[in-house]
Amino acid sequence: MDINLWGVLCATVASFVLGGLWYSKPLFGTVWIRETGIDEAAAAHPAKVFGLTFVYTLITAIALSWLLGPYPSLIEGIRTGLVVGVGFVACSFGVNYQFSMKSGKLLSIDAGFHIMQFLIMGIILGIWP
Repeated sequence: MDINLWGVLCATVASFVLGGLWYSKPLFGTVWIRETGIDEAAAAHPAKVFGLTFVYTLITAIALSWLLGPYPSLIEGIRTGLVVGVGFVACSFGVNYQFSMKSGKLLSIDAGFHIMQFLIMGIILGIWP
């Protein structure tokens, strides 16, 4: 598998930071908690949540890097990031959220994050030498 390891690690960290900001209380965290109905007191241990999130994000960055190939351009990174974020992830969330009767607000927050996640990953992988 010919991937850009340093680009993948940077994209993983950037996505992880974006998630921390995106789901923080000053941005969308308060609304997200309300829309999901999650009881913060009963939530899983943070080490488990953040550890697994990092692993899943790393796998995501590896997959995007593989999809882009070894030397993508910035435009290819942006285009592919948006296609994956909007066309695959956000629309898949939309289907699931319709059947599970989740709110449009929750869909906007979660889909918006993943669109930005893949866009940022695509940019990083597209500009990394």
